[in-house]
Amino acid sequence: MPKGKRKPELLFQGADWDFDTLRRTYDAMEQIAREDLDLDFYRNQIEIISSEQMLDAYSSVGMPLMYRHWSFGKHFIHHERLYRKGAQGLAYEIVINSNPCISYCMEENTMPLQALVIAHAAFGHNHFFKNNHLFRQWTDPDGFLEYLNYAKAYIQRCEERHGAVEVERLLDSAHALMPSSVFRHRRPPAPSEREARARERLRLEEEERSVNYLWDAMPGSRRPAPDGSDLRERLRSMRLPEENLLYFIENHSPTLKPWQRQVLRIVRNISQYFYPQKQTQVMNEGCACFVHWEMLNRLHERGRIDDGAMIEVLHHHTNVITQPDFDDRRFGGINPYALGFAMMQDIKRICVDPTEEDRAWFPEIAGKGDWRGVLKDAWANYRDESFIQQYLSPKVMRDFRLFACADEAAEPWVTVSGIHDERGYLDVREALARSRDIAVREPDIQIVDVDLLGDRVLRLKHFERDGIPLERAPREATLAHLRHLWGHGVALEETR
Repeated sequence: MPKGKRKPELLFQGADWDFDTLRRTYDAMEQIAREDLDLDFYRNQIEIISSEQMLDAYSSVGMPLMYRHWSFGKHFIHHERLYRKGAQGLAYEIVINSNPCISYCMEENTMPLQALVIAHAAFGHNHFFKNNHLFRQWTDPDGFLEYLNYAKAYIQRCEERHGAVEVERLLDSAHALMPSSVFRHRRPPAPSEREARARERLRLEEEERSVNYLWDAMPGSRRPAPDGSDLRERLRSMRLPEENLLYFIENHSPTLKPWQRQVLRIVRNISQYFYPQKQTQVMNEGCACFVHWEMLNRLHERGRIDDGAMIEVLHHHTNVITQPDFDDRRFGGINPYALGFAMMQDIKRICVDPTEEDRAWFPEIAGKGDWRGVLKDAWANYRDESFIQQYLSPKVMRDFRLFACADEAAEPWVTVSGIHDERGYLDVREALARSRDIAVREPDIQIVDVDLLGDRVLRLKHFERDGIPLERAPREATLAHLRHLWGHGVALEETR
């Protein structure tokens, strides 16, 4: 340190913390976020909660305001028992994609851990939520907390008026269909309390008009057109095929009451909230890990946190980004934290200190030095599979010891199709990107036809991928829930 220059004051010492310490540390990290990393984020709301409150947030899918359902209590008991026995830890934080961005930190955290999770959630995740194109397209952070508050109150009123058992049965069926109840190819209307109340009034009017279905379905009231135009008109009027199951049932079920339709809308809006998160887990967690790594290292380099605090930060950071080997009992596939962080660290290396291999693979960014711009562009414009296709380097593939396999059902063996050579790197990258594609991981089930003036059987089609059919037991259980909501017969066809 130059003579006469004052030594920087430590933000904290030891494990203890108070709210003044949190504020002082937050302000220092905010300065780094804006001036050093050039991050753009929503204003933050940081809340300190107990371990029991964290368990409660676990059980209700991380939502700060959530309606009641028996499955949330089941999850709470499950996680609480494992936690008390020491068989499972708790998340260091939970962050909500809202404006303001809400970060929940446990009161049991030490001060170095509080600094890490605030950097991770309040700046890393926050920047990603605000800037990634999927979150900007599919979610409404300004109105989501208001909508959750409305949804919780609405379902509570339904329980009071119609009975908890009937509401619970409706939610059971709606929850079973949540994975197949999102808009994937067009923007949904943003949910809000005012818009929800307006739709309630429209549903009452629609319920009155639906009586015409019964009259039109009387014998002799209608004859099908011989040229098939009746079918084409039916499909056109109902915008079939439709991949959002709850949306179609909500709008066309002949048996649901207005309040039941509104409950279905609440469930599918919550499902839509999680849709971008399912497509960006590697990128989202990688961004948050990269940001907290950069921030805490800068604080340490500037003398704002001491060696003891940094050692604890490194311990927790290493736990998060550890990638267990395939024969380790902890192995559960590729750790998205590990892969995302490794790729973003690698992008910085390629921009600053590239090898000849890097220059051949990434000529646009190698040696250019602008790693902040490259990362911000990736965080804004990519999702997991496209990010992997664009930026997964041979170095990261070697570090993770990745290779590709071809597993054909008709063959008695598995073939290694991609190794560490020029062709193999491309195959490995393509295989890993495909494994992160939500269109591949989730079944493609669409409503293709229903004759509301005839037998009212809801006809669905499952388009198999790679010749893989739906599992029989879950398929039949889900179809039972679908019949309950539709009120009439349901037929599912599987096709390749």
